[in-house]
Amino acid sequence: MERSIKDTTANPAPLGLLGFGTTTLLLNLHNAGLFEMNNMILMMGLFYGGFAQIIAGIQENRKGNTFGATAFTSYGAFWWTLAGILMLNNAGYLATDHIALGSYMFVWGLVTLI
Repeated sequence: MERSIKDTTANPAPLGLLGFGTTTLLLNLHNAGLFEMNNMILMMGLFYGGFAQIIAGIQENRKGNTFGATAFTSYGAFWWTLAGILMLNNAGYLATDHIALGSYMFVWGLVTLI
């Protein structure tokens, strides 16, 4: 008789999707002019948009879901890098101009489209 181990862990996709969606919503509220760039957006980008999505990506990898692992880990890294860029810009250290930031967003737009 063949025995197998049954995976009873929860689906990590809702965590990854919520991390991306809520952080994106807050950034877009800022982009719409409702409030200035602030630490709330940056911390959401680092921890919920970034860290939580990377955890979800690792969990998806353990479940054998290559697409989920790649998507969540990549977008988690996106939020970490975006928050880092914005924090460095706010500090005036290694500031990124609008052309460079626009190029960064364009590349991520292509990744999302593909």
